[in-house]
Amino acid sequence: MSEITHNLAQVREKIAAAAERCGRASEEVTLLAVSKTKPASAVAEAIEAGQRAFGENYVQEGVEKIRHFQDAGQTGLQWHFIGPLQSNKSRLVAEHFDWCHTVDRLRIATRLSEQRPAHLPPLNVLIQVNISDEQSKSGITLSELDTLAAEIAVLPGVRLRGLMAIPAPETAYDRQFAVAHQMAVAFRALKQQYPSVDTLSLGMTDDMDAAIAAGSTMVRIGTAIFGARDYAARPNVNS
Repeated sequence: MSEITHNLAQVREKIAAAAERCGRASEEVTLLAVSKTKPASAVAEAIEAGQRAFGENYVQEGVEKIRHFQDAGQTGLQWHFIGPLQSNKSRLVAEHFDWCHTVDRLRIATRLSEQRPAHLPPLNVLIQVNISDEQSKSGITLSELDTLAAEIAVLPGVRLRGLMAIPAPETAYDRQFAVAHQMAVAFRALKQQYPSVDTLSLGMTDDMDAAIAAGSTMVRIGTAIFGARDYAARPNVNS
C-alpha cells in the first residue's frame, strides 16, 4: 500500500468518525484532496486509491494536471479551483475546472459565466465568506451575502452551489465550532432561498471535526494526504 493510499484511508476514517459523533452519515461529507504543488504522479496514486475530487490553488498548475489526465483518458474526476482568482485567469478556470470556490465579487462571477464554454454544464461556484474578518484574506462579509447571491443566481454560465470559508486558525475546539456555526447558519438560510445550494466547503486538517459537527458538506485536506508541500519545487508558472 502506498503512503498516499494509507493517508487517504486514515483521513476517510477520521471524517467518518467525526460525522458519527454528531449523528451524521459520512456520505454527507465530501473529501476534497488538495493537490496544489503536488505532481500528477501523486494525484494518480490518489485516483488509484479511489479519490475523485481534487482542489488546486494555482490556475496554470491545475490546468496542466487537468489536461494531463484528460489526455490519459481518465474520466470521472472533479477539479475544484480553491485559490484567489485574478480577472486575467478567469477564462482558464471557466474553460477547465468544474468548480470555483472563491467567488467574492460580481465581476468575477460575470466573467466566469460569460467565459464558460457552451458545451459544458454551468460552472459550479461557491461564494467565499471572510468569516474571521481578516484583512489578508479574500471573501465578503455575511452582510453582503444576500446581494451577491442574488446577482450570481441569475447568471446563465454558473450555478450557485453554496459557500466557502477559510477561518482564522484557532486551537480551541469550541472557538472553531463557534466560527463554523456562523457559516452553517448562513448556509442553511441560503439553501432555503436557492434550490441549487447544497455545499458548504469548510474545514481543513486542524478544524475538520468542528466544521463537520457544525454542518460542513465538504472538507479540504492536503498535507494529511500528500505530505508536506514543497513550494520551491512547484512548476514555474503564474498563479
